[in-house]
Amino acid sequence: MTTLFLDRDGVINLRSPGDYVKSPGEFHPIDGLGEAMRLLAGKFGRIIVITNQAGIGKGLMSELELHAVHQKMHSFVQINGGRIDRAYYCPHRAEAGCSCRKPATGMAWLALADFPDIDLEDAWMVGDSVSDMEFAQKLGIRPVLILGKIEEVAALSRMNLEHKFDSLLEFAQWINC
Repeated sequence: MTTLFLDRDGVINLRSPGDYVKSPGEFHPIDGLGEAMRLLAGKFGRIIVITNQAGIGKGLMSELELHAVHQKMHSFVQINGGRIDRAYYCPHRAEAGCSCRKPATGMAWLALADFPDIDLEDAWMVGDSVSDMEFAQKLGIRPVLILGKIEEVAALSRMNLEHKFDSLLEFAQWINC
């Protein structure tokens, strides 16, 4: 089944550089998210969000608060005619060395356990960071970069990426042509 993996911060919602989206009130959808998710829902059999959320490991937010943020995200997407089949997150700090924190592939294996019809050879990963692109490369899925993460421009420019877009909506419009 054609699957789309999406990063959250910077792709679905506005990033808070140097901070975390810790409550539903801090979740601000990117411009065009509703239309993008509606278009993507018609194109992909599965849409999976995978997100590193080290704010939990740092004690800045709880898993309950993260679930409230994700509920707002799911509601916004559904109201606009789109869907997210599941959202997976890594609560660990970078130095924890866990198998779920991107660029490690643990969240993909969780998704495959829940949705055995996922075909990684027919999957895409849309993200805005080096770790998102490395995650895609490790799994052999097509990486799509959303431009804008200023602090990683140099590292991202060294990666040989075929698909680069200014927004999720721009990608959704391209993939639906």
